[in-house]
Amino acid sequence: MRLFQSAGSIGVALARLAGLALLLLLLGLRIADPLLVSSIRNQGFDILQRLHPRPEVKQPIVIVDIDEKSLEQVGQWPWPRSEVGRLVDSLTRMGAVVVGFDIVFAEPDRLSPDRIAEDNPDLPEQARADLLNLPSNEVVLADAIRRSRVVVGETSIRVDDETLAGGDQPIVDVPHAILGRDPAPFLLKFPRLVQNLPVLSEAAAGHGLFTVEPDPDGIFRRVPLVMMVQDHLRLGLSAEMLRIATGGQAVAIRSNEAGIEGIVVGGVFVPTDGSGRVWPWFNGSSRERYVSAASVMSGEAAPEKIAGHLVVVGTSAVGLEDFRATPVANFMPGVEIHAQIVENILTQQFLHRPAYAIGMELVLTLVVGLFVIWLVPKVGAFYSFFAAVSVLGLVATGVVWAFYSQRMLMDATFPGGALAAVFMLMATSNYMREERQKRQIRSAFGQYLSPALVDRLADHPEQLVLGGETRELTLLFTDVRGFTTISESFKSNPQGLTRLMNQFLTALSKAILDRDGTIDKYMGDAIMAFWNAPVDLPDHAMRACRAALDMVKQAEAVNAARRADVASNPGEAMHEIKIGVGINTGQCVVGNMGSDMRFDYTALGDTVNLASRLEGQSKAYGLTIILGDNTAATVADTLAVLEIDLIRVKGKNEPERIHTLLGVEELAGSEAFKALQSANRTMLEDYRAQRWDKAAEGVGRMRGLAERCGLSLEGYLALYEGRLDFFRDNPPEEGWDGVYVAVSK
Repeated sequence: MRLFQSAGSIGVALARLAGLALLLLLLGLRIADPLLVSSIRNQGFDILQRLHPRPEVKQPIVIVDIDEKSLEQVGQWPWPRSEVGRLVDSLTRMGAVVVGFDIVFAEPDRLSPDRIAEDNPDLPEQARADLLNLPSNEVVLADAIRRSRVVVGETSIRVDDETLAGGDQPIVDVPHAILGRDPAPFLLKFPRLVQNLPVLSEAAAGHGLFTVEPDPDGIFRRVPLVMMVQDHLRLGLSAEMLRIATGGQAVAIRSNEAGIEGIVVGGVFVPTDGSGRVWPWFNGSSRERYVSAASVMSGEAAPEKIAGHLVVVGTSAVGLEDFRATPVANFMPGVEIHAQIVENILTQQFLHRPAYAIGMELVLTLVVGLFVIWLVPKVGAFYSFFAAVSVLGLVATGVVWAFYSQRMLMDATFPGGALAAVFMLMATSNYMREERQKRQIRSAFGQYLSPALVDRLADHPEQLVLGGETRELTLLFTDVRGFTTISESFKSNPQGLTRLMNQFLTALSKAILDRDGTIDKYMGDAIMAFWNAPVDLPDHAMRACRAALDMVKQAEAVNAARRADVASNPGEAMHEIKIGVGINTGQCVVGNMGSDMRFDYTALGDTVNLASRLEGQSKAYGLTIILGDNTAATVADTLAVLEIDLIRVKGKNEPERIHTLLGVEELAGSEAFKALQSANRTMLEDYRAQRWDKAAEGVGRMRGLAERCGLSLEGYLALYEGRLDFFRDNPPEEGWDGVYVAVSK
């Protein structure tokens, strides 16, 4: 066993080292944060938003939508700038607080009167002159912008291309203050700004970037509120609209050594991540946010939809393809993202991922991983799986709680995935180690333990202790009575004797194995077996007694089968096979006994010798099963047990109180058997008190009671009748203690 334990300990150590190596590799992978890891994490955040989207609470933000209806009424996009100016004037008259454009007007209007005149030299001179005398569409739009508070949209690109419109146009700085260290190193940076035409840009009250970058999987989850373009600080469209709507004061950027903390716009602090981006808490796309541009221009729109509202102008028309995938919707018009950010700011309902999140997740992964590495080899796959699932459930519950109650984004996917990976490695290693250990145990013990017991040992090797362990066992010896006579009848047919004994020993062995006994050895027609080693069996005495009763039934079944065989083969002799069984319980030494060349797993000790002697006495008492006192004391409250004598067996000085086992609970609980027990007790008391006549009367009463119980005790009763007759004529010496001294084994 020490060899198995040593090999098992080495296997556990190697498995734990492998688990630790995998855990450290996974932690390094998380720190590196490749695309696969970040994508899975972001999808976990998306699930949280889908499970609990932001509640819809009406806010003073509206989208004026250049929709299909507007394109049908006004014409295809781009509209003449004069029409856009008419839209701005309509919004101003209706009481819009600020108008922001999710559109950039970077190119001259091809439908402006001056452009028409320039592009058509064949026009009559008067027509050309009249067109040139008209204000350009850009001027018309610029005048409308001056009459209102308008934030023109700008965009940024990642390629520094000076040929792009607006590339050399001066950039109007956003008034700002810095709280803390310089935020420039932390901000997202773009090399080129695409601006509106100068006449429009100069007329605008504000300039906001509508650049919204997706994550690598194409989903828009974070939106920058502040960024750097061509070394100039710019605000996102939604933040700039709020700044202008609240008086156009400077925006404050708060930062520290770790990055951007947030911005203060319109007197409201908006927390951001370290690079100045926000995590919008989205809800689904809602048509309640939209008003058709056509209805505004025609005067059909309800004034209350515009008055007192921040208005962002954009498009949901399919042909203009301004759709974005968000955590809660696969197709959301880009303009609605800006509107939802304004709603987030007004309600202070942004999601946030704290700076300590990654550290907490790494520590959690490390702790949970170490727990699994420690646990799996100790308790096995089933219980460790239950524990791992429970821990994972707690992590998931914590993440969901943080989102629902704190709007905090914590990652459950990486700790969960790492836990699953480490668990699978440890469970697989555990399984392989256990299978290897089972093969070793089967190889080592299969030659002298029952297959069922070997399987049990293989499943619970911790119960196996070899090399001379002292423990309480219940020993059983059984022998065939009159085997010599049976053998002589098969003198001319030794194969028949072999078949008979194989059939008989198989039946008796089955009775032992069915009660989880260990068959120590076969000795010709005899069997030695024991219980409670190498596997712990708390009820070992009861199992041995029930096995003995089963063996009696098996012997009867073999005899019945033999009678049927003899009836069909008249020339074959019929021999009733009867057995004697001795059972004793006590301390023994059990383990591998033998030499370096050959050994057996067996039991030694006085308890073993007494069990063998008790089996030998079964014939003398005319009883099938003889129990030692320890065994009887354990089972007497359940099974049908009678005390039969105080005996000093050959080779022992101390007397042993011996008993016989006659049946199971049904017999033990019957009134007839209780009467038999009482009569037997009285008879033995009279016998030991040398009241020979009263003892004889007791024997007579017992004969009738035994018959009522359906028991054959004739041999036992006849033995006492013989003793009583002897002692009447030959009284024992003075001081006789009632102990019978056996002269044979």
